[in-house]
Amino acid sequence: MNAALPRRLVAEAIGTGFLVLIGAGAVTAALTLGRGKLDYPSLGMIAIAFVIGIALPVYAFGKTSGAHINPAVTVALALTRRFPLTEVVPYIAAQAVGGVAGALLIVAAFGSDAYDVAAVGSTEIGRGVEYLQGIVAEAAGTFVLMTAIMALAVDRRAAPGVGGLVIGLAVGGAILVIGGLTGGSLNPARTFGPLFTNSIFGGESNWEDFPIYIIGPLVGAALAAFAYDFVARPREAEVPQGTQGDIQGTQGDIQGTQGEIQGTQGDIQGTRGEVRESW
Repeated sequence: MNAALPRRLVAEAIGTGFLVLIGAGAVTAALTLGRGKLDYPSLGMIAIAFVIGIALPVYAFGKTSGAHINPAVTVALALTRRFPLTEVVPYIAAQAVGGVAGALLIVAAFGSDAYDVAAVGSTEIGRGVEYLQGIVAEAAGTFVLMTAIMALAVDRRAAPGVGGLVIGLAVGGAILVIGGLTGGSLNPARTFGPLFTNSIFGGESNWEDFPIYIIGPLVGAALAAFAYDFVARPREAEVPQGTQGDIQGTQGDIQGTQGEIQGTQGDIQGTRGEVRESW
């Protein structure tokens, strides 16, 4: 990521906006068409939407900002010393702004049905789900997401070109499992954007459940990042042992070769002088 911080923040805002617009927008569409009811086949279509909503910004902005588009990912990368601590707050702020912008576009598209019927695609705890259960579900789902990110976006040994799709599929798979329990957020910004926008327009918002979507993702992402570091050892590929010594030795060989070439040129010039004297 060589781009200046302001450009990276814009990329994070746009990327998170895409995620919310497509993902939470699919939730809004399903609830609107289903008159407030959501069945498991509809959840499957929502999962597919999130695959697209994540893959798009990863491919579009991955080389600009890293395409975190998730505060939990940003914090986990900072904890494992792969992201500057000084940029964590600006990144999270940009992601929150992007989440709200995406939610506002949903309202612009669906009108009053977005907040009267679908709560702008907000996540909520299912009936009978305890608070701790919700945290565990969100942590488990985010663990899956962060493992995919570590394996395909962080680890330099990963095959190129498949990261965005597989990371999106990891989220889709998690939604299929925990969507009925918590809505399958895995992302505080994804939950904050629709929840905040729904409150602005007077929709019923359950802010008391919001900590679940902060604690669960943060814990799950951090555990996944440290676990992947311990098990897969990606840092061995980041800084191969002995590489610097080999490079320095090679530079010495090159310098020695240059000296031999210069000596050879001197011999050639001396030979030319002897030939001229002979003539």
